[in-house]
Amino acid sequence: MKSNFTPQESKAGNDSVRRHNLSLVLRAVHDAGEATRAAVAARVGLTRPAVSSLVEQLLESGFLTESGKTFSGQAGRPGTVLTPARTGAAGLGVEVNIDYVAVCVVDLAGTARVRLTEHVDNRGARPADVLARAASIASRALGSAHEQGLRPVGGTLALPGLVSDGTVRQAPNLGWSGVSAQELFAEALAELRPAGPALPVRSENEANLAALAELWFGGLGRVRSFLYVSGEIGVGGAVVIGGELLRGAHGFAGEIGHTVIDPAGPPCRCGARGCLEQYAGQGALLRAAGIDESSGAHGIAQLALKAERGDGPAVSAIERAGLMLGRGLSAAVNLLDPDAVVLGGIYPELMPWLAPAADRVLASRAVSGLWSPDSGRLRASSLAGDAARGAAALVVRDVLADPAAWTEPADGR
Repeated sequence: MKSNFTPQESKAGNDSVRRHNLSLVLRAVHDAGEATRAAVAARVGLTRPAVSSLVEQLLESGFLTESGKTFSGQAGRPGTVLTPARTGAAGLGVEVNIDYVAVCVVDLAGTARVRLTEHVDNRGARPADVLARAASIASRALGSAHEQGLRPVGGTLALPGLVSDGTVRQAPNLGWSGVSAQELFAEALAELRPAGPALPVRSENEANLAALAELWFGGLGRVRSFLYVSGEIGVGGAVVIGGELLRGAHGFAGEIGHTVIDPAGPPCRCGARGCLEQYAGQGALLRAAGIDESSGAHGIAQLALKAERGDGPAVSAIERAGLMLGRGLSAAVNLLDPDAVVLGGIYPELMPWLAPAADRVLASRAVSGLWSPDSGRLRASSLAGDAARGAAALVVRDVLADPAAWTEPADGR
């Protein structure tokens, strides 16, 4: 029977298969950190000649480098070692939070090569001014990246609150509602760096990106399903199930900070009363300990120091926050049955007093068998689990998924 396929269709099919295989090979080297052609072939299930051809294309495009080191752990002749390139394509991550802006540039190996943080109170400031400041810091980071031979091919903007389609629908602690943050940031960055094409930018909730950073770079081991709770001025959250971010129908899953703990509690900026962040947010913690709530990171360090010295109000403030966290988390644990609950933001510094209280409440409120105290399932986030790095790594994941789409140079200078 005569085939209906034209030569053009056949070529398109072959091109699609090759693009897919390029991604397989690049991801295999990325995940291993370093590997020989033979090891990659064994991992992805392709022939050695096919892998060699794909490797040559990835070397030529600057996604891989080949060292002079040889490895003879496999049968046959020793092979030279392939590693992800430390120059060329990279990702830019920009986190805009209530009292700081952080920027990170990550290379193809996932290494943070540039990191800049500026502490500034963004509450009450015009969104355009906040995002222009973020663009200015990002521009400096791009310049530093270029000096290291890196070429960021895209950026991700990490934002607090409800974020969808490039817009901050609601960020109560910033006072933002319906702000086209992605557009404002991209325009400000383009004005600062007019040469060459504009850098593609997307946006995402900051807790989601911190959770992804924890998944990709943290110390979770084989844990693939967890709740991530970020304590800042507000309390953010994210849910990862089976290694994938759970977004919900509208992209807003994980907003645990606005779980109502006590309907008769203090009013929250979101419009409800008695939300979790009114008990376990940074301001609530510092107020309860008698520390100036505007003192930010310095105040949290002071709180931890007071607790270490046995200061009663400090210990009581942290333990009360832990009890309220346990209440807020127990419903989520019953609903989702995660392998772990990871506490990030300000919480790791306070874990010696925070975790035991939260653990006790979780054990008492979770369905029998779902949680036991001192199980190790309640844990602090790692230093690697921050939103700016997760934002930058999201761009890198795009490159790994389809390297052929990123072979054209983009101006990252």
